Amino acid sequence: MDCRVVVEAAVPVYDVETPEEAVRIAISKTGQMLNPDLNYVEIETGSRRTPSGEERVPAFVAADEALVALELQMDVFNVDRTEHASRVARKEIGQRLRNIPLKVLDTEILEDDTAGTDEPDASPDDGAVDGNGSTDRDESAGGNG
Repeated sequence: MDCRVVVEAAVPVYDVETPEEAVRIAISKTGQMLNPDLNYVEIETGSRRTPSGEERVPAFVAADEALVALELQMDVFNVDRTEHASRVARKEIGQRLRNIPLKVLDTEILEDDTAGTDEPDASPDDGAVDGNGSTDRDESAGGNG
C-alpha cells in the first residue's frame, strides 16, 4: 500500500520582524535541511486557528524570534499499514530536521489510479522515479509485491 503522510513541524526562526518574513525564512531553512536527500517532500505553511475558529498566521513572533508551523507532505511506498507509513515519514523527516518537533497530522491511502495521473507529464526518457529513489513498478514483476 502507498500512503501520503502530512507532518506538522514547529520551525524556530531568529532575527525576524514580521510573521510573513518568518514564514519565508522557515520554508527556506526547512528546504535546505531536507535537500537533496528528501527533495520530494512538499513544504507548505501550516494552519493555526483560535479556539473560536478564526484563522491566524502560521508564525508567532516575539523578541525578533519566531516559531513557524509548517506542513510537510511525503508519499511513502510499500507499507503494510497507515501507522507504518506515519512512522517511516516521521523518521525520514526527523533525521534531517534535528531538534524540530514533529507531529503526524494525517495519513491517507493513495489509490493505484492516482499514481497514473502524473504520467502524461513525464517524458519517455525520464525514468519516472518515486520518492524513495526507485523506478516505477514493473507490472511483469508480480504487481502485488
